[in-house]
Amino acid sequence: MTASFVDTNILIYAHDADAGEKHRLAKELISDLWESGAGVLSTQVLNEFYVNITRKIPSPLEPASARSVIEPYLTWTIVSPEPSSVLHASEIQQRYQLSYWDALIVHAAAISRAAVLYSEDLNEDQLMEGVRVVNPVSGPAVHDL
Repeated sequence: MTASFVDTNILIYAHDADAGEKHRLAKELISDLWESGAGVLSTQVLNEFYVNITRKIPSPLEPASARSVIEPYLTWTIVSPEPSSVLHASEIQQRYQLSYWDALIVHAAAISRAAVLYSEDLNEDQLMEGVRVVNPVSGPAVHDL
């Protein structure tokens, strides 16, 4: 089983029915990751997901509903940054010219030994820290698990 890290935006699309085709594609990916047991998240992703799903999507969830969506994901592999992650992420930020928060996502994906980082925010097919970026909602492209 190859680990696959999911960035916040993909998780949001999977639960935002107003996101159209991106919702369908992200929901399919998340379903595949549930079935394979390969899904990886970080505490950062779960925090960002909660804030965005309760405040920033067209039809926000109530906090209790958001918690009930998040709870099953706690069975996935969850990466929690360590104090040294601040330094590692800042190095990744500088090396790849990313935002600090995106660099922290890349760092979490790398320490989880994920082969793939599913994200809409990063450059498709870029290899960073041994992790390949894939945009699963960019259209008809098929994602590899």
